[in-house]
Amino acid sequence: MTRPSKRRPDELRPVTLERNVARYAEGSCLVSFGNTKVLCTASLEERGPPWLRGSGRGWVTAEYSMLPRATHERTRREVTSGKPSGRTQEIQRLIGRSLRAVTNLPALGERQVTIDCDVIQADGGTRTASITGAWIALRDCFAWMQARSIISVDPLRDHVAAVSCGIHQGSPVLDLDYAEDSAAETDANFVMTGSGGIVEVQGTAEGKPFSQEELLAMLALAKGGIADLVALQKAAIAP
Repeated sequence: MTRPSKRRPDELRPVTLERNVARYAEGSCLVSFGNTKVLCTASLEERGPPWLRGSGRGWVTAEYSMLPRATHERTRREVTSGKPSGRTQEIQRLIGRSLRAVTNLPALGERQVTIDCDVIQADGGTRTASITGAWIALRDCFAWMQARSIISVDPLRDHVAAVSCGIHQGSPVLDLDYAEDSAAETDANFVMTGSGGIVEVQGTAEGKPFSQEELLAMLALAKGGIADLVALQKAAIAP
């Protein structure tokens, strides 16, 4: 089996994590997974959502959108339809859950951090790239808050990153680009922490159902890929 990109089955696309790309945001990261590029920004609000008022803990949430020419043909802006699509809502909830899984919310106080993930260019794996870059933006937002004595401790408990896996031409492969994603028999997304904990697994058989052995093979690929992504996160934030 030869992948369209000529990569090995366990090989990520070239990944870059560029920090401090948005001048006014408390934290920001431009993340690239190959030709997929997402701008992630973190914005601090000095109040939490109304339903958490008086609880003593904060909140981390996310919004996701795709620019009209992020794809081969122009897609209509969702704002013109009056509401986000079901896909958009599902992805932004996934990003929020992933970040909250590694955040000590009481340490944040009654504040909210909103992560905006805007897809500049899409070539598969936009949600996994968003989660990986969003962690950088959130981490830098928390560092900004600590530097100004807004919070006394870092609320982050661990790294979190995400990667896609799939069954392509009968073989498990890591980090699908669009050419593979559009033709894969199985498509899955794995969100994991730096210590190896599983936050979420999304898996769908596009053709025939996949086996337990194939699921475990994809999980093994994902663990290796996320370990590499966490190493890149650590390198990106190193002094």
